[in-house]
Amino acid sequence: MSHDVSVIGLYILDVLGRPVDAIPPGGQVDFIDEIRLTVAGTAGGTVVDLAKLGLNCLAVGAVGDDEKADFVLTTLRRFGVDTAGMQQLEGVSTSATILNIRRDGSRPALHARGASDHFEVADAALDAVLAPPIVHLGGTGLLAKLDGEPSRKLLAEAKRRGRTVTFDLLGAGPQTLGLIEPLLPHIDYFMPSIEEAREISGAVDVGAAAAFFFGRGVKQCVFTLGGDGACFISASGETVHQPAYAIKVVDTTGCGDAFDAGFIAALHHRMDIPKALAFAQASAALVATGLGSDAGIRSFQDTLTFMNEAPRRIAS
Repeated sequence: MSHDVSVIGLYILDVLGRPVDAIPPGGQVDFIDEIRLTVAGTAGGTVVDLAKLGLNCLAVGAVGDDEKADFVLTTLRRFGVDTAGMQQLEGVSTSATILNIRRDGSRPALHARGASDHFEVADAALDAVLAPPIVHLGGTGLLAKLDGEPSRKLLAEAKRRGRTVTFDLLGAGPQTLGLIEPLLPHIDYFMPSIEEAREISGAVDVGAAAAFFFGRGVKQCVFTLGGDGACFISASGETVHQPAYAIKVVDTTGCGDAFDAGFIAALHHRMDIPKALAFAQASAALVATGLGSDAGIRSFQDTLTFMNEAPRRIAS
């Protein structure tokens, strides 16, 4: 089977509830409007959205041998994702998160690390994993066995084979630069949030943050800016900054993953940079209108229509 993209990294089961104003004390119960289970993570959320956008996807990650794994694998297959690259590991649980979604869309989380900490890509699997023209690695920082030198070798081999490499991480802290710096020369599109980019680089503004990563080998930065939209900056100096879409936010879970999916889909369709950035923003905006990382996006054409017709926020 010929795939358009290989999506490697963090696969999670999310349990989401909304709206959560407070955790009830003791053993008391509060009632909320909605509870959902979704496949999520910086790889899992991205691959589901890519499949909904019409790409033929190979999922490459790990789940455990529990009931959560059954849900993750069944759901991926239901969306048409090829799970041949998914490892089912004995004796560990599937990585999972409980998210309490506030009325403003923010989402305090409780995470159990699980199988993703035991995931690695064997040399024997490289021909299959790196066969697609686009390779996305998502979740560095929560991939204990793959983080560091194994990820560097993986991305270096992807570039040696002529693949387009996209990359996103999960959160940022004091250890993050050490994990990602060896990877940066092998990344074509580095796609963190601006908060993550600032935390890693120590820079205040977008341009300085991009320059920090260019100096370490990244070719192009694509930053999500929250309510301020998104920005593309290349090492050659091309810059595109576009405002966010004007939407009513329900839940921001998976918006970054959806942005990644939209941008990867745009690369697949060979859109120019302004259109690719807009398509990525449209994908993220649609996800924010519902509960969970697979909300909102229905199809490529529906997302394209939203991109062309939805209003943008007016910059303050």
